[in-house]
Amino acid sequence: MTTVHEPTTTAASAELSVWPASTTQSPDGDLAVGGVPLAEIADRFGTPVYVLDEAEVRDRCRTYRHAFPDAEVLYAAKAFLCRAMAHWMDEEGLGLDVCSAGELELAVTTGFPPERIVLHGNAKSPRDLDTALRLGVGRIVIDSPSEIARLAAAVGPDGHQKVMVRVVPGISAGGHEKIRTGTGDQKFGLSIADGYAQHAITRILDQPQLELTGLHCHLGSQITSVKPYLVAVRRMVGLMSRLYEQHGLVLPELDLGGGHGIAYRPGEEALDLTALARKVRTELTDACTTAQLPVPRLIIEPGRAIAGPAGVALYRVLSVKHTGDRVFVAVDGGMSDNPRPALYGVRYAPRLVGRPGTAARTPVTVVGRHCEAGDVLATEADLPADVRPGDLLAVPVAGAYHLSMASGYNLVGRPPLAAVRDGAARLLIRRESLEDIRSRDVGL
Repeated sequence: MTTVHEPTTTAASAELSVWPASTTQSPDGDLAVGGVPLAEIADRFGTPVYVLDEAEVRDRCRTYRHAFPDAEVLYAAKAFLCRAMAHWMDEEGLGLDVCSAGELELAVTTGFPPERIVLHGNAKSPRDLDTALRLGVGRIVIDSPSEIARLAAAVGPDGHQKVMVRVVPGISAGGHEKIRTGTGDQKFGLSIADGYAQHAITRILDQPQLELTGLHCHLGSQITSVKPYLVAVRRMVGLMSRLYEQHGLVLPELDLGGGHGIAYRPGEEALDLTALARKVRTELTDACTTAQLPVPRLIIEPGRAIAGPAGVALYRVLSVKHTGDRVFVAVDGGMSDNPRPALYGVRYAPRLVGRPGTAARTPVTVVGRHCEAGDVLATEADLPADVRPGDLLAVPVAGAYHLSMASGYNLVGRPPLAAVRDGAARLLIRRESLEDIRSRDVGL
């Protein structure tokens, strides 16, 4: 995808490289997204507030469909889901990958076709499985041996459910150890190396009400190299070949998951989607030809790569504190609306908006309002030296794993989210109020 902005200096253009393509900059340095000034959104909805560029979301969906025309593209709803997002995915022809009964019910009650939904989860509850069967979910990904008997019993002798098996291919990939899921030392899936995957598949084949349609793997998140996916293809096709030799089984689907890395700050590396599509397609064809197997239909599950770059978080500066040689800029949000920095050490590139920053820039640490030393949004953030309380800071690449992981810490209430498109902003998720919090507290 090409990011287009109004003509600015080369440095300014580079600074905007991680912003939505609709981002424009006025002569005084103010920014608008989707034709709506960010300062106007903050004034209208208050802060903290999240902004989601609908056109950017849709454009990224179309980019995936163009790059993978023969594949099934499932949006990983855990990145961020609301009713509007489910509606956009439906209109753009994507399926959904969900991880709970809550995500599933929200999507289906919005009108999303359940047959285009895949249910994941390493520890699916009885409610998760019952809801999936009641609503007619397309496929359920089996993640542990115990799920086989539980699911078969829930389906019943006269029922039918399509399933896949999550396989651990033994590949370490991802931007942080806490988001690497393709190795055997974590909680997901069934390992090829120790034979658990093969054993589980044999058990599934003994359950006539379960139809095994394919294999699934997910290597991790924030992967910026194509190579791990190519290794995964070879290992997954190798397992498919062994299954054919042992059971005469030809599986029609192969799901390579997601984890496609994006840039959070200018200059950071992102996964080359075009190269990924071309090389995976070639690798899959070659591996299947060698194994004398038909090429299965490819399934991919991007989440962050669709939602992340479409989002912007807006905060008000509450205080500026000089401590030794450091400057701390505290804002009215933090780890309750964006826990990623505390969990993974991720850092962002916040920007002053709403007024021209004429002072020289200086490195500052942008921190949240919560009572944790780890509540840090950005270190070495390049902001004007005259940044002061009341200023508005905008944080790009805020569309994934922010609001979806938001908490009620310190009872500050989760922020609202507004969608922008064609010069208009509309509220999709309202701010969580004190009354919302009180209404859940039913004892005394």
